[in-house]
Amino acid sequence: MSSGDLLEVLDRIAHPKVLVLGDLILDRYTWGNADRISQEAPVIVLRADRRESRLGGAANVANMLAALEAQVSCWGVVGEDAAGGELRDLLASQRIGCQHVLADPERPTSVKERFIGRAGSRHPNQILRVDHETCAPLNVTLQNRLAEQLAASVSKYDAVVISDYGKGVCTPALLQATIAAAKGAGVPVLVDPSRDGSLEHYRGVTLVKPNRVEAETATGRCIQHPAGALAAGADLCRKMDAAMALVTLDRDGMMLVDRAGKGEFFPTHARAVYDITGAGDMVIAMMALAMAGGADAADAVRLANIAAGLEVDRAGVAVIYRDEIRSEILLNRDSPAKKIVALDHAAALAAEHRRRGHKIVFTNGCFDLLHVGHVAYLSEAARLGDALFVGVNSDESVRKLKGPGRPVIAETDRAAMLAALACVDQVVVFSDDTPHALLHAICPDVLVKGGTYSPHEIVGHEVVEAYGGTVCVTGAVDGISTTNILASLARGETAAALPGASPLRKAS
Repeated sequence: MSSGDLLEVLDRIAHPKVLVLGDLILDRYTWGNADRISQEAPVIVLRADRRESRLGGAANVANMLAALEAQVSCWGVVGEDAAGGELRDLLASQRIGCQHVLADPERPTSVKERFIGRAGSRHPNQILRVDHETCAPLNVTLQNRLAEQLAASVSKYDAVVISDYGKGVCTPALLQATIAAAKGAGVPVLVDPSRDGSLEHYRGVTLVKPNRVEAETATGRCIQHPAGALAAGADLCRKMDAAMALVTLDRDGMMLVDRAGKGEFFPTHARAVYDITGAGDMVIAMMALAMAGGADAADAVRLANIAAGLEVDRAGVAVIYRDEIRSEILLNRDSPAKKIVALDHAAALAAEHRRRGHKIVFTNGCFDLLHVGHVAYLSEAARLGDALFVGVNSDESVRKLKGPGRPVIAETDRAAMLAALACVDQVVVFSDDTPHALLHAICPDVLVKGGTYSPHEIVGHEVVEAYGGTVCVTGAVDGISTTNILASLARGETAAALPGASPLRKAS
């Protein structure tokens, strides 16, 4: 399928209604520096500096669907405790319906508390996870309430997702009642199964999405290649009376198999995987959105493959927006043009770098007639951190700064040339007289300018210094500037390539 065809599939998906049933989990994160050992015992000391709560489990699937522009309703159970209230508030903040999230005074809200340590300049790593939960089956009264409410409401939805984390909410009776009600209403049911449960409990679903290990456990097959996944998927369809099985094979890709035993393999694009956390939730969310929006299963897998690839590029669990998937389809992932982003996207990317513990460097300029001086200072700037963001003056703002004869090169071409440099991570074109809006949005750790400035002469230094950032000046290549090059051309001369090379000479 061509990129244009896949874009048409994505654009035909409107805002379908999706019901998500499953184990609702509150994920808590405590971040800090872990650079010493306690004197009391041989354990790491975490000096905490940031705490964060996120939606987890089935609530994370709902959150991902909401970011993909679905209308989402979350169904499940929390405890009558502070964590349950916090989870409901987080759902509501993302405009996820939570009127069918029931409270059970006899069970706690499932909470996974992770402690993330940074050491030196390395990536942050999880050093401890503490779980507060029960896996006891949901009591019959709440099972029946959920089943009755779901049977009365399921016809209003375009798809049902069951996200089973094995915490006791997805009992066999509730699963079968949900599947029967959805089938009776003609609504597809997609299941991300529990690793610890029997797949027989999901009998009759439209699609089941086990990962490699889950499929191996359920079928007794060893899956080392696509043919093994095809055989396992066919077994699952027969055993579960499922219309389709989607076996996810981590970095190898996905195998979609129907009940007739026919399969199609979808390889992943090679990428430097950073973190696979959340990839499974992303796959089931994208599959549900696409199928609820009318896409066939194969096209849904193509979109899910793209979404999962974006997910593993992020640290931890992150939501992926529909516009990001569209951009990924439009542009080859290795294309320099992908580095050119709007301000809001640049801010989101900067936030992601910060979550990874990266140091962000920012510089800005006109970059009209990109020359060796620019390249030298950009390379030096990139070495000051982990990600270099470059602000480029628009054509309009260059004219204000340099006069009506400039720029010589249009903003789109200037941005493209900068994006082609390996040392540059992101490029943002801006039209303001100053880069202040970019600095406030990106919040770089280091503001850099090349030349003979003093730090206090660099525009925006006060913004960065106000929140504790630093301002640096890199070296300049003597005699090389756009103004000098243009002046030499106007005189019919050619410029020396570098100091120490032959001086300006008359063109022959």
